[in-house]
Amino acid sequence: MIIGGAEDKVRKPTILKHFVALSGGRDARIAVIPTASSLGREVVDVYDALFTKFGAARVDSVRPESREQAHDPVLVKALDEATGIFMTGGNQLKLSSIVCGTPVGDAILRAHERGAVVAGTSAGASIQSSHMVAFGVGGATPKQRMTQVAAGLGLVNHTVIDQHFDQRNRYGRLLMIVSQSPQLLGIGVDEDTCGLVEDVDGDLVMRVLGKGAVTIFDGSRMVSNAYEATRSSPLLASGVLFHVLPEGSAFNLSTRVLVPQEPVVDPEDADELAEATRDLRQLVRDIAAADATPAAIRRRLALRRTRNQPDPTPTDGENA
Repeated sequence: MIIGGAEDKVRKPTILKHFVALSGGRDARIAVIPTASSLGREVVDVYDALFTKFGAARVDSVRPESREQAHDPVLVKALDEATGIFMTGGNQLKLSSIVCGTPVGDAILRAHERGAVVAGTSAGASIQSSHMVAFGVGGATPKQRMTQVAAGLGLVNHTVIDQHFDQRNRYGRLLMIVSQSPQLLGIGVDEDTCGLVEDVDGDLVMRVLGKGAVTIFDGSRMVSNAYEATRSSPLLASGVLFHVLPEGSAFNLSTRVLVPQEPVVDPEDADELAEATRDLRQLVRDIAAADATPAAIRRRLALRRTRNQPDPTPTDGENA
């Protein structure tokens, strides 16, 4: 679960409730990793209270503050027993430099492989990609040296993920990375929005939840001058496929195509269609039974509807 940060925790905590449900509901054992956060125990207490309120059986804190602590077998055991792992926001470079390539990082990958739900908000979202935005400035225009990239956990391969995307105007820096590495799929997630990634018949399919959108840059056929642009000059980025996916959308990350949505039928339209279907079937039966003309049958059906209509409500001048 790739959450763009600032997820609603009070009024409509849909994303966090969904995380607990996918983690097992009343049987959920959740490990919270707050390493990216500069806050102390408070950040864990917030998520502990929320996840317990939503029905989780147990919430553990897994907070290595150094690579040495990330070798602690107690922390590794908590992750190996977890049905859901939640990485908080903060400094993603701190998180990756402490966790990646350690027993704690390996335990996260094992949990992912065995089917545990791995979720992260803000910094915890960025680290899930194979290539991670380390830091950088905002802006709509991609410019050389606008941001820097570090290695992530690689839960979603061949991607680079950015968060607080629309709210902090991070279009330019994500597009800069895609311009330099067109093989990567750029994924920008808005606040209080989640990209839920699942394996569907061997393909990674992302479904969007929340009030914002997920933006995708596909540079597989783009033309760019990133290899020759100097200093902080604007980059040429032509032919980039651009997708904006609101809630309910689904996108195949493996094939890089939109998943067609199921048509939604209005209930009133469905009732009218059902009534028309019943009339048509009755018309066919009447024609077959009575050898009548279609015009006569239509008049008979109209008369039948008139007889079946309820009596009109009496006016003030009439007897009830």
